[in-house]
Amino acid sequence: MPQRRSHIAPSAVESELAAALAALREDLDTPTEFSPEAMAESEAATAPEPDLDLRDVPFVTLDPLGAKDLDQAMHLARSGSGFEVRYAIADVPAFITPGGAVDAAARERGQTLYAADGSIPLHPRVLSEDRASLLPEQDRPALVWTFELDEAGVVSEFRLERALIRSRAQLDYESAQQALDRGDESPLALLPVIGGLRQELEAQRGGASLNLPDSEVVQRDDGTYDIDRRHPLPLEDWNAQLSLMTGMAAASLMVEAKVGVLRTMPEPDEKAFRAFRLQTVALGRPWKDGEYGEYLRSLDRDDPLTQPVLEAAASLFRGAGYVTFDGSVPADIEQAAIAAPYAHATAPLRRLVDRWALAICLAVSRGEEVPAWVRESLEELPALMQASGQRASRLSADTVNRVEAALLAPLVGSTIEATVIEVRENRATIQIADPAVTASAPLPAGAKPGDTVSVRLVRSDIGKGEVEFAGADAPVTGR
Repeated sequence: MPQRRSHIAPSAVESELAAALAALREDLDTPTEFSPEAMAESEAATAPEPDLDLRDVPFVTLDPLGAKDLDQAMHLARSGSGFEVRYAIADVPAFITPGGAVDAAARERGQTLYAADGSIPLHPRVLSEDRASLLPEQDRPALVWTFELDEAGVVSEFRLERALIRSRAQLDYESAQQALDRGDESPLALLPVIGGLRQELEAQRGGASLNLPDSEVVQRDDGTYDIDRRHPLPLEDWNAQLSLMTGMAAASLMVEAKVGVLRTMPEPDEKAFRAFRLQTVALGRPWKDGEYGEYLRSLDRDDPLTQPVLEAAASLFRGAGYVTFDGSVPADIEQAAIAAPYAHATAPLRRLVDRWALAICLAVSRGEEVPAWVRESLEELPALMQASGQRASRLSADTVNRVEAALLAPLVGSTIEATVIEVRENRATIQIADPAVTASAPLPAGAKPGDTVSVRLVRSDIGKGEVEFAGADAPVTGR
């Protein structure tokens, strides 16, 4: 799907936005620097001897252009009538001393935060972007999952081992997609095949994993700001299936061992489905029949309205959390969007919980006792991840609100059409088509879901990320 870009011209608006985005970073309730102790510990950390030497396997990484915190590397091959997938994960547990300074700093942060003006890493960059990162042409310790798949993409067996690997190339999404589209020889030639088979299996399970469009605020060379919105490339969706497959394998190991941490999510309720249906109608792409997963998979990537529909679908994927267990497995452990038990276990450089999941899975795979530090701290994880998730969500939402206010600022005084999506007592959710913005507002007199209302933009406060509309009968205030 083509990239959608809204450009904010150089002006007082752009300057105000720059200041507002910088303030967001300063207001975060998380440290942005690491202690001298954490930095020294990172420099001195050494990984244990690996079980295997897999440096002869031509792994490659696949990430956004310019990324340095490379969590995963892959090698795909045919195996009889099926396939062999090797999925290497950065061996972060090997570098971090439980109870040490880096461990404490990571628990305080929970995850890497991505601000408009740069990231705030989970670990010191000497680890996350250098020594533990699966950079090309560097010997690196990794936790390698090996999957044997049949001709339908079903996992017949898998194993997890600590190994030494050497990635041959750092591929980026756009260039790799272009190479596949041209039919060039590529180490990812089997990714469309394997990823496609895994997508079919997900549909059969009733899953609907949502790879949301990217919304990124970027600063151009001339000092102006853009908001780039694009739908993930097909290659990104196929790659995501490898991560999902790994997360399901990790979950199965932990469930079998009756100790672990899973990512769970309940099924959306009817209220959420009704609201989403109304949003699809307002956006001109109504969901009429079938399961919501089937509807989402049917959307045309080249349709410019697919992106706002998928963004609206995020409302169906609420209530996700983490559940820990030791000794007995909880009754409700499924991740509804995936339609299977699932664990976060593929991004340990950027997400705290993955280190625990990987440490448990490695111990179970080796037939060893789960490390004491894991069991002692397991119950703390949900709260730590919830706090970090709230920070990340707040940063993302506040960034989007301020950028949207800046995009709307030139329209102050203009009349804009919006559709009423949901009515809740004296409040309404309205959908603006261009730019695609959803806002909470006081209910216009007599308005009901599906109605189109004309509103006049009377205020846009970039610093607060707020906009105010006035209608014929009553003011309508968004965000």
